[in-house]
Amino acid sequence: MASFLIAYGTSEGQTAKVAERIAETIGERGHDATTLDVSGGGEHDVAAFDAVLVGSSIHVGKHQPAVAEFVTDHGAALSERPTGFFQVSLSSATDDEERRAEAASYADTFVEETGFEPDRIGLFGGALRYSKYGFLKRMMLKRIAAEATGDTDTSQDYEYTDWPEVEAFADDFAAFVEGRTGATAPDK
Repeated sequence: MASFLIAYGTSEGQTAKVAERIAETIGERGHDATTLDVSGGGEHDVAAFDAVLVGSSIHVGKHQPAVAEFVTDHGAALSERPTGFFQVSLSSATDDEERRAEAASYADTFVEETGFEPDRIGLFGGALRYSKYGFLKRMMLKRIAAEATGDTDTSQDYEYTDWPEVEAFADDFAAFVEGRTGATAPDK
């Protein structure tokens, strides 16, 4: 059995939902998975885990500052174990290749700016939480959504996360960790 830390930063909660689904999927393989919202501050003992996944939402082309700080602060410990990075964004929620390339460039920029070298990267569609936005943010995101997804009815929320894709990413990362560390899932 291996221990996994899933550290993330979120604005409206979709990245937290993705982190929880990843933890559930890894847990179903018989491993211990702990989620941690890094925006809460405090000390985090990354070295206590066999593997670490780091996740962040994207807003206006930027990752959560607390996530970048977490990766920078724990760079040495992260480099000593299997790691992965997942990103949640509206740009990944579309079939438009240009927007998907934009989402990939956000991840590339994060890796370059932080020096983080994850073994696996996952890019997932996020959500539009019109019900949680103030007037200005709702209007800004409505304009962005008109081009990206076409979902501009602000009387409802939209979720674009492909949950089977999230589960496949979690399974792939867990299998990678099992192969790299020799950890096996306990018999059920």
